[in-house]
Amino acid sequence: MLSAERLIASLVRRTWLTDGPLGPIIPTYINYLRGQRYAEGTLRAYLKSLAHFGFWARAEGLGLADIDESLINRFIQVHLRSCNCPPPRARYIYNARTSLRKLVFVLRQEGFCRSESKSSTPVSRELMQFRQYLSETCGYAETTIIYRLKHISDFLDGHFDSDPVDISHITPADIEKCMADYAKRWRPASLRVIRSNLRSYLRFRAMQGDQTQSLMAALPKLADWSQAALPKALNESELDRFEHAFDLSSPVGRRDYAIARCLIDLGLRGQEVAHLVLESFDWRNGTLTVPNSKGRRMLRLPLPWQTGKAIANYLQKGRPTTSSRALFVVHEAPVGKPLSTNGIRATMSYAFKRSGLDKQFCNTHVLRHTLALRLQRSGASLKEIADLLGHQSYETTTKYARVDLEGLRAVTLPWPVRQS
Repeated sequence: MLSAERLIASLVRRTWLTDGPLGPIIPTYINYLRGQRYAEGTLRAYLKSLAHFGFWARAEGLGLADIDESLINRFIQVHLRSCNCPPPRARYIYNARTSLRKLVFVLRQEGFCRSESKSSTPVSRELMQFRQYLSETCGYAETTIIYRLKHISDFLDGHFDSDPVDISHITPADIEKCMADYAKRWRPASLRVIRSNLRSYLRFRAMQGDQTQSLMAALPKLADWSQAALPKALNESELDRFEHAFDLSSPVGRRDYAIARCLIDLGLRGQEVAHLVLESFDWRNGTLTVPNSKGRRMLRLPLPWQTGKAIANYLQKGRPTTSSRALFVVHEAPVGKPLSTNGIRATMSYAFKRSGLDKQFCNTHVLRHTLALRLQRSGASLKEIADLLGHQSYETTTKYARVDLEGLRAVTLPWPVRQS
């Protein structure tokens, strides 16, 4: 492994790093990435991007204190698209974006630049208040909040741009047009989500004293076909193939198998698995506490022996050394970073592919459905299933107890034939 000085010296555009505004922070930046176990090739590619950024920043008369997200976006969206800096220079947008985001993190850790800038447009202030309402009043999970803010941001930007947000300027025709525009590009299931998001925002405005009854009445009613078929689930044969799709001789395989057991045996959501921490487990009493269940409720579950065994095997023989308290972490650079919800879903998608089931199944929720249907068929009551899955309403659980047509076909008597 090259020292930081020799690594910098090996770059063609090393003076762009050392003589520009980034010079004082580069050794710290290199040590930070090496601490996360980034490969030398990746580190070199990131330094090339930083060299290009440093050359541009110096020409613009910028210093370390000027670097923030808005400046990075300006460099990527404006400069890289029309760059005429002397070659060779790095112009890969992905490398630039990733390396510069890590640069901002290091700068803030070292106290070189200001905190993340906050937009002060009327729409952004409105969205901040709406976020607070969703979080503190409604108790929604962060994923739900992000989706609601995204759709409402698009809606408000289209109506007010940089003008003050005044709900009285929105008419029922505006609501109808918004939904009609979405209907041209989105499926019915997504339209129901957008309708729910708009309704949530209008309720928020009603709590602020605005008259929104006519706007709510303009939201179209959408057909709900979610109850038209039984929930998709794995049968016993498919579940056995899926469970054998993990390489238990490798650290990553042990991690992914432990994730799968949390989904299969406990019916956890992908987000709930991603938020598990080492302190979530009471090994002495054999219980698991889910810290970030849907609706911000604390959920305590019994820990099945098979799940506990898989997790213990991962902790003892698979989990990399890290200061993170997250149970499931990334095994490649950045090593030790908590595995995200998308990462959880990706691991299960790969497992479905390895087991040859990817044409039928592709997400984590199907494993939750599988557990619920197995419990229902084994005689568990709706209350028992609802308690395990963390459902607040039994209506959510009843979809698992609908008539199983395939099961009925196995026990039906033949239709009587008229004897001549």
